[in-house]
Amino acid sequence: QVQLVESGGGLVQPGGSLRLSCAASGSTFSINTMGWYRQAPGKERELVARIGRFGDTQYADSVKGRFTISRDNAKNTVYLQMNSLKPEDTAVYYCNAEKLPTLRGYWGQGTQVTVSS
Repeated sequence: QVQLVESGGGLVQPGGSLRLSCAASGSTFSINTMGWYRQAPGKERELVARIGRFGDTQYADSVKGRFTISRDNAKNTVYLQMNSLKPEDTAVYYCNAEKLPTLRGYWGQGTQVTVSS
């Protein structure tokens, strides 16, 4: 079993920045891809960014150029640097990890990001 704990969410003004962290614990060996998803009120959960074991990344079009995902394998931690935040980025952000060999997914509890003036 893998446990994921997000941190770093909060309230920020448009144009501001936040850095989210997600620390994995438990059976963290064989974790492959890690990622961030978000769910805004009344909307479905969507992929924000994901990063493979060796640093390959994928971003939603809406966040390209503004968000950067990274990971520290030694710390079993994935980060999401969010710059130039917009009100439409407001959502609960969830950390996700996929574990080999089955790519079973694990989820954190979510952290609220609110972008408002």
